[in-house]
Amino acid sequence: MDTRDEKPVVVIERSEGGVGSFLFGLAMGAGLALLFAPRTGEETRRELRNRGRQLRAAATEKAEELQDLLSGGYEETRERVEDGLAQARQFVDEKRDDAREAVEAGKAAVHSAREELERRLETARRGRGRARAAVDDADDE
Repeated sequence: MDTRDEKPVVVIERSEGGVGSFLFGLAMGAGLALLFAPRTGEETRRELRNRGRQLRAAATEKAEELQDLLSGGYEETRERVEDGLAQARQFVDEKRDDAREAVEAGKAAVHSAREELERRLETARRGRGRARAAVDDADDE
């Protein structure tokens, strides 16, 4: 195989930087700043204390913001779930009422049909009784 036909391949892998990468970079930057600082040791220590306090305050503030964000998201999610449950309960109650009404209507229809059937049966019995009486009268004649 001729090596002139082969083209080099470059593979680039991307990974997302996270908090760990940020803190590592921060520590490296602080270390390099110490090495190249034109200040005395006392001035550098004072500056580091001040920056440490600032970082602690910023971290506390960000932690509080994150906590507020999470608790707000939790509350919002909880409210949405409660609303969904209330709607589901209402839907179930409406369907149960519809089913109850359908059962009652069915019972009324069965009762009405039974009364009608009993009425017709009684009418038929009377009619048969009259017909029998007529036949008996005709036989007697």
